[in-house]
Amino acid sequence: MSQQTSVLYDVPGPRQRRVTLISSIVAGVALLVGAYFLVYRPLDEKGQFSMELWGPLIDPSNENFSLVWERIGIGFKNTLIAAVLAIVASLVVGTLLALLRIQLKSLTSRKFTGLATPLSYLLRGLSRLLSAITRVCVEVFRGLPVVITIFFVARGFPEFGVTFDNLWYLVIGLTIYNSVVIGEILRSGMEGLPGGQAEAAAAIGLSPFQSTRMILLPQAFRIMLPALISQLVVVLKDTSLGFIISYEETLNIGKQIIGALENPIQVYVVIAALFIAVNYSLSKLAQYVQRRLARGRKTANTPAQAPPPAALMSQAEGAGGV
Repeated sequence: MSQQTSVLYDVPGPRQRRVTLISSIVAGVALLVGAYFLVYRPLDEKGQFSMELWGPLIDPSNENFSLVWERIGIGFKNTLIAAVLAIVASLVVGTLLALLRIQLKSLTSRKFTGLATPLSYLLRGLSRLLSAITRVCVEVFRGLPVVITIFFVARGFPEFGVTFDNLWYLVIGLTIYNSVVIGEILRSGMEGLPGGQAEAAAAIGLSPFQSTRMILLPQAFRIMLPALISQLVVVLKDTSLGFIISYEETLNIGKQIIGALENPIQVYVVIAALFIAVNYSLSKLAQYVQRRLARGRKTANTPAQAPPPAALMSQAEGAGGV
């Protein structure tokens, strides 16, 4: 029996394995039959599998094929540009926000000994005020739907005389929401680490900021990597909300194609496949990075092997000869 067998449940015997296999086969057959009668046949009866509808997407000889894919390519390029900019900005702002909240939390508990009493009270009150302001901002922006954030950015900035391209309105709206979420992910990761690490850092003379930046933050990134990657996938999908400000991302251009060719199911299937492929690639990338980090940690924690006695004897003899 494998040493990795879980002790939380009994290993299924031969009879249970046969029952599980038969149940899986029956469920799979039932699913295929249901998909045939409930999905395929109704769509086939309405002509949704005809080349008239699928031709512009899968038939290179179709007169609209090159134009359709050119437009989809433009939309997908715009989606990736917005997603990359929003992801980078969200990671930077979210990391800074997490550091700020951790530092403000440590400052609120400090007594500021060695300073004049009025100044110490002023610094403690200021740190608590800033901590409360950041907490309120986090709760507000995390509670707002992303679509409302993007809308207010696109409509509010021009009211103050600040005008950008629609791309930047979308990036700013996505960054406001996702940086708050990423900041909370990293903050919770740092606060979940054993308290002895910060105490050991203080014992060797590191300041709270140095211990956070050099010890706590790198570990939080490694521990919270799956949650971070999941949030980055959310950023990519949320770029489709750019349609509310007329940004020509993939979904918006898909709506334009549907308006011209009247094949919504086919266009949305292709767009969904593109998003699934990119999100799956991000997930595999996250798994690869996590494996590399885990492998590097195991290598770093592996103690160096002591030299064999023969090597020690030869070294001693060499030293004696010298």
